Amino acid sequence: MSGRLLRLVCTAAVAAGTVLAPLPATAVPEPEPRERSVAELLTDLQRLYQEAEEATETYNATEEQLKKQRTEVRRLDTELSRARLSLHDSRGAAGRLARQQYQNSTDISPYVRLLLARDPQHALDQGHVIGQLARERAQTVGRLTGNEHRADELARKARKALDAQLTLAARQKKERDAVRNRLKDVEELLATLTAEQLAALAEFEEKGVTEEQEKFMASGALSDHDREPSRAGEKAVRYAVRQIGKPYEWGAEGPKTYDCSGLTSEAWGHAGTPIPRTSEEQWAQLPRIPLKQLRPGDLVIYFPKATHVAMYMGKGKVVQAPRTGEKIRVSPIASNPVLGAVRPDQRPSGARG
Repeated sequence: MSGRLLRLVCTAAVAAGTVLAPLPATAVPEPEPRERSVAELLTDLQRLYQEAEEATETYNATEEQLKKQRTEVRRLDTELSRARLSLHDSRGAAGRLARQQYQNSTDISPYVRLLLARDPQHALDQGHVIGQLARERAQTVGRLTGNEHRADELARKARKALDAQLTLAARQKKERDAVRNRLKDVEELLATLTAEQLAALAEFEEKGVTEEQEKFMASGALSDHDREPSRAGEKAVRYAVRQIGKPYEWGAEGPKTYDCSGLTSEAWGHAGTPIPRTSEEQWAQLPRIPLKQLRPGDLVIYFPKATHVAMYMGKGKVVQAPRTGEKIRVSPIASNPVLGAVRPDQRPSGARG
């Protein structure tokens, strides 16, 4: 190939490469992220708080089950120890009987003794004693058998109870982690906000609560006049009020920190009326009452899943442990969506809502 032709081929190749080479991509600027409104931020924050509280109440319920299961395991262990001690005693008695039977195995029968006896009455008395000993031996063997069965059954129940305790403990750990994750989400959202945004959020939330309270009070949901509390209800309110200013802490039942249902359950416990530990159980198990019948000491339940609870004080106010990062305080009854109300000291025959 001539030098001129070679130069033409190379020129064509370069030209082809230039034409076929891909053009560099033009950088397309990403759209600026839209700044969320205060209302959107508040909605997200309230959702995260509610999810954290729901996880907390689930944890609390498992904690109560775990307490009961631990008590049951201890009870069964105590019974099993007693049964094993009785079994040991029964085996000792059975061993003594076996030795006696072996030692007396060459004795002639009571019937032959009676035939050969010079004093038949004395022989009959001996026979009576021998019969009594035989009955005692039968009873000893029966006790041994019964104690063996009882010990085996208690051992089976104790193993089953312990397995249930371990299962609950594992579930509780998962639920504890779920609470921590929900609270971490709250912390991460709050960490992205400026001081101005936080102030705007607080102001916007307070304004919203005020509006909801005004609508709630104007709706006629409550009675026009406050009812007198029961003696126990008054004690419960006094206890709750004494806790004002103490921090909220999930899973806490006092005396230094509380969560929402920890406060209400402890208050009524101190008033002499034990109630369920969680808000869901309080809603499910305590007698429900119409809001118009509210009196101080009654419990107001919030959100569709009954995941928050506060104690009614009268005049449209409640005392509550609100949420993580806040302290026990007096709040408007409509500070959260109201589900209904329950009365811990309502008589069993009382009406349910």
